Amino acid sequence: MNKNLRYLAILAIIPLFTAGLTSDYFTDANALKSKGVGTTKYGSSTDICGLQLCADIPGGKAAWKETQRTGESEETPVPQHSTPQTSVSKPTTQQSPKESSITEKDLGSVVRLSRANVPATIPMHQGFYNGESVYYIITDSSDPTHAQIITENQGWKVELAPLLANTPEAALSKTYMFTNGVTGDGVHGFQGEVFTSTPAQSNTYSALTSHVHVTWNDANPRILDSEDMIMAAADAGDVTLAEVKVVLNMPQIVWPEGQMMVKEDKRLADDTPYGGGQVLDIDTEEMTVTFIAHRGWGPDGRTIYYIVTDATPSGPAGMMGVVDAPTSASLIANSAAVDLFQFKDGITGSGPLGFQPGIAAGAPGDANYSPMWRIFMIGWDNPENASLLETKADIDAYQKAGLISVGLARPMDSDHIVNCPFIDPFQ
Repeated sequence: MNKNLRYLAILAIIPLFTAGLTSDYFTDANALKSKGVGTTKYGSSTDICGLQLCADIPGGKAAWKETQRTGESEETPVPQHSTPQTSVSKPTTQQSPKESSITEKDLGSVVRLSRANVPATIPMHQGFYNGESVYYIITDSSDPTHAQIITENQGWKVELAPLLANTPEAALSKTYMFTNGVTGDGVHGFQGEVFTSTPAQSNTYSALTSHVHVTWNDANPRILDSEDMIMAAADAGDVTLAEVKVVLNMPQIVWPEGQMMVKEDKRLADDTPYGGGQVLDIDTEEMTVTFIAHRGWGPDGRTIYYIVTDATPSGPAGMMGVVDAPTSASLIANSAAVDLFQFKDGITGSGPLGFQPGIAAGAPGDANYSPMWRIFMIGWDNPENASLLETKADIDAYQKAGLISVGLARPMDSDHIVNCPFIDPFQ
């Protein structure tokens, strides 16, 4: 891609991501350094060249800067965790001006991550809210038994996320599950779940749900499609209610007052921008929804894919075209949410700001996996010398060396949580 086209692609991404956000989206790097970030026991970060003291390099910092400029330095580490599908390229500068007017300084480094955005088709279920239909997906469970049961019933893997059990009540909505009665599409093979809120009730809606089991007694079972009908049946002695200590991630796709935004341009490419919706198709006849699955790295450099279903505050939620879920803000200091690191400058790539893909602090199969993410932004002290980071250890090492600043994202000066279930889009 020539220089002008590449810049246009980046410019198309950045305004979308920053729409509706204030200038304090990222915590100030100087404030972080005042707390010790970006300094070492040897002094300020200005004494560091790569990951070593400038005094240890013949010629000092000036010589190190010159080697960085010419691309001959062997001091800055290159992570060794790349998969075969990952490549980092720097356009050659050995051509004469007549052969090419594009230089390495013009383009910088680019990480070309194959299959950076792919379609992921997920089974939907039908439930109820106040007598009307709700269509939803189930992606994660705090409980291994429910994860296994739902996985087998829907033929699509539900990830185990034990940390969801720590979700505070303020970030949960109540859902009723039926353990017997009328056969249907519910978790246990009976009628669909009954929800107590939808995204239309934004102050109470949450994709994270606590549960009450509804069990029919000797009465003739029938469809109960609202909380009021369930309470009336319980008062009449027709059903027994029992709270269940399990939290499921059940994002709603279609509800009586609306649905998730469907992206207009359904063509996917490695540089497809995050704006304009995360859903490619909703099919209530086939009972499927197709999301865009974004590629990134787990904490140890393994490939992960994630979808985006809801977020808070409203600015980034609207930009991405997902549900606004203010109740998630209560997770900002809770262990049910885990850290996800994105990049605001450095190597160009398929991340949400047009730079390298993000790195998660936990991934499916890890004890600390959760679909609920606290977003941290990484900025390079010198973006021209950025290296490809692929692991949490890479982040820690470069932060300790004073080469990057890491700040908690606070768009609209608000707590920022994103529901990003990690999935296998190829199952």
